[in-house]
Amino acid sequence: MLKLSRKTLYALEAVVDIAYNARSEPVQSKEITLRQGIPQRYLEQVMQHLVRAGILKGIRGPGGGYLLARERRRISAGDIVRVIGALENGGEPGTYETDSSIGQEIVQPILGELYDGMMAQLDDITVDDLCTRARAQGLSRVGDDRLDFTI
Repeated sequence: MLKLSRKTLYALEAVVDIAYNARSEPVQSKEITLRQGIPQRYLEQVMQHLVRAGILKGIRGPGGGYLLARERRRISAGDIVRVIGALENGGEPGTYETDSSIGQEIVQPILGELYDGMMAQLDDITVDDLCTRARAQGLSRVGDDRLDFTI
């Protein structure tokens, strides 16, 4: 079974957390750590790469944190997986090293096809879709307890 790495899963969780909980203010990494249980050392590393890739925007200083760099409907799960896959595999996610002819001629192409299919499905899932699923599941959001009305 093809599995996504722990860093990749953390990156997906962090981006969805930011999209789901951000209002007009940046979301701080310590807030994500508290809500999602993601270790700070992993989180900061993946966040830096997501900022460099243009998925997130980092805001420095007091009150700083992270915001989505694009609309959440324009960021796919595949975008996030590729960024972290490149970080972990030196730019070539979905491959593995082998010297055997069976590995190179039979196993590697099958795994490549599976990876391509998985990425195509992940490209069809946007961060907005994931937020919609979270809302449908009744997951609480930051600020849900605040009254919001207009006069």
